[in-house]
Amino acid sequence: MKNFTITGTKPSGFLENFTNGLKETFSEKGYDFEENTDKEIRVVFNIIEPEKPRPFRRKAQATFVISILEVNAEPENTFESAYPYLIRSLANHLIYILHRGDSTELYFVSPEQGFYKMQYGSESDFYENVYNRLEPIASAQLVIDNDFISDLDGAFWDGNETTSKMYESGKKLDGMNLLPAPFPLEKYLNQRDMRQLRKLYGIGGLSYGNLSSRHDDRNFWMSASGIDKSNMKKIGQDILYIKRYNPDKNTMEISIPPNVRPKRASVDAIEHWMIYKDHPDVGAIVHIHAWMDNIEATEVNYPCGTIQLAEAVADLVRKAPDPSRAVIGLKNHGLTITGRDLDDIFDRIDGQIVQQVPMA
Repeated sequence: MKNFTITGTKPSGFLENFTNGLKETFSEKGYDFEENTDKEIRVVFNIIEPEKPRPFRRKAQATFVISILEVNAEPENTFESAYPYLIRSLANHLIYILHRGDSTELYFVSPEQGFYKMQYGSESDFYENVYNRLEPIASAQLVIDNDFISDLDGAFWDGNETTSKMYESGKKLDGMNLLPAPFPLEKYLNQRDMRQLRKLYGIGGLSYGNLSSRHDDRNFWMSASGIDKSNMKKIGQDILYIKRYNPDKNTMEISIPPNVRPKRASVDAIEHWMIYKDHPDVGAIVHIHAWMDNIEATEVNYPCGTIQLAEAVADLVRKAPDPSRAVIGLKNHGLTITGRDLDDIFDRIDGQIVQQVPMA
């Protein structure tokens, strides 16, 4: 399914030209334009207003919504001004268009806090460049659904040595100032919008970064989604036992204790699963929203939880001199770091971390 639509509030003269350029370029690239928004659509450009950013109501999880917001007043902090509109419009991506006198800048904002800029121009390759930035991420396939199975061995209901080490490692991340505060969705979304997020993506909160540790040759423990990673204790809620990826159902299978209301797995579970499966010497993985100098990085800023991001990272790990001790950059996003165990990772990154992720 390669189709798209443009919807939302009535565009200004600038936005009418801009969206016409998008329409022409996506059509030339083989996407079919749909007038009927009741159909299942792959890519939606949704024009929103600052005062009331109305979400596009998806019919399916696979619909990728790109909100477009035009502003004229220059904010004190562009990212802090833009990011809430990504959330409030329930979008997968935001194009924040900022007019500065005679020039116009486009800021591309992702849920992972990716934030990069493009200068608006009338040259022939401008819309080609916009397409090349948006299409790979818009066409990526999510793997974020979970199958919870109440079959966890009773010996692990209260955790084990591995999960205790993960608890300690979460504390270390917090001490290194590598756990940004979870984004307060409830501050910006009403109950209806929260229900929509839970229905489509299982999202009840946004937190950044994760860690995992191998259990055996097939399974691993991983921090759950939307939790305080500086205080991970409860098995089935804070720390999850990941069994495998089920390609037939496109889900991650997770073993939990009985009588537990589980938290969802981190969206990066598919990435960790691929790495553990291919590299028996990898004993732990840490993902942080930070950077290190002189590292290999993915070419495309694929969204978290997609097969494409998982494959891109797994491929770079495979090509690393020592896959069991690799440091991989995720474009406009952060780092995935493998190690023999969690202590090995923290020993190697100590003093090497750059807090600011470069944006390109």
